[in-house]
Amino acid sequence: MDVSRSRRIIVAGAGIAGLSAALAFARRGFSVDIFERSEKLEEVGAGLQLSPNATRILDGLGALEALRPMAVAPHGVVLRDARTLAELGRVPLGAAAEARWRAPYLVAHRADLQKALLETVAAQPSIQLFTGTAIAGFEQEDHGITAVLDRSSAMERQSALLLVGADGVWSALRGGLQPGQASRFAGELAWRTVVPADGEIGRAFASAGACEVVTAFLHSGFHLIVYPVRGGAAFNLVAFTPGQRIAEGWSGTADAAPLERAMRRTAPMLARLAREAGPWTAWPIHTVRPDAPWTAQNVALIGDAAHAMTPFAAQGAAMAIEDAQTLAANVAAAPGNMLAALTDWERTRRPRVAAVARRGAFNHFAWQARGPVAVARNLVLKTRPPEKLAADMDWLYGWNAETG
Repeated sequence: MDVSRSRRIIVAGAGIAGLSAALAFARRGFSVDIFERSEKLEEVGAGLQLSPNATRILDGLGALEALRPMAVAPHGVVLRDARTLAELGRVPLGAAAEARWRAPYLVAHRADLQKALLETVAAQPSIQLFTGTAIAGFEQEDHGITAVLDRSSAMERQSALLLVGADGVWSALRGGLQPGQASRFAGELAWRTVVPADGEIGRAFASAGACEVVTAFLHSGFHLIVYPVRGGAAFNLVAFTPGQRIAEGWSGTADAAPLERAMRRTAPMLARLAREAGPWTAWPIHTVRPDAPWTAQNVALIGDAAHAMTPFAAQGAAMAIEDAQTLAANVAAAPGNMLAALTDWERTRRPRVAAVARRGAFNHFAWQARGPVAVARNLVLKTRPPEKLAADMDWLYGWNAETG
């Protein structure tokens, strides 16, 4: 095999999954080229939650230090009734989380995490990032892969040991592994906005005790998640409602009428949000068929490209970061047998990702419950001690890439 190819990794996509993968491979002695379709890396998205299973890896990749000044370590996750604002339950985080799971639980703006990853990537001489370049296809070979690159309609070919598809829920590379398997609309919309902490709405959330916690406001038919970002200078809001499929991608002109209808029967502080907290960005939630393949001979899909799931466990970014770390570890452990490395990686990752997806489905059911189910949920939450609620998350937050 060509020496330059034998230690070269090509990554499609410069989002959280792709940048994390580049760092994970570079730290194991590989050279990495990242190809990003967009001409410019722009701030998209809003907030995200980074549980200890993710921050532990970010620390090992060298990116956590750059992120922490702009992140917030919430003291807990607080569940509240959206009609009365009464507290239903609380999972302790903060120092308790770091002591229990050996890593911090952080909330941050997505752009701040991407910036931290980009800064860390820039400090690695073995990683190169190219924008305005799409991967139009690939050709499998006996001892590697050749990617077909599209640079402003000028096509070129480059060879590598492995092609990592980290190009998101609407992955262009997925078709090469999963013909005809596009992502599917899940019937839910995520409504996102960020409000300044010193504004009227921000002060209202502060008075409701939302400054240093992740707050989930529960209601039949929808739920709202609020937490501080940008070092506490702003609040991230994301509400989930049933809805019709809309254009794929971020849209700053979404009509918030469906959100306003969903929030009418909530506490006055929340009911006014649909009108006053905008503009809202509506994001159609898509999933990927859970049994579709993630790997082929010298290709691996990671993150949303492989297994996009609903966001109700707040683990989308964490699963992408876990994928990146574990994939690089498997390939480094068996560089001479890529098929075995990828097969083993997919086999061991699938149960973990499936368990997280099930947890998200359970959260969606419980948080948007109505009638007797909602009454039973509230009773369980009120009678279950915070420490027990934290223990329920040991399998998820306490996971370690080294030990599984």
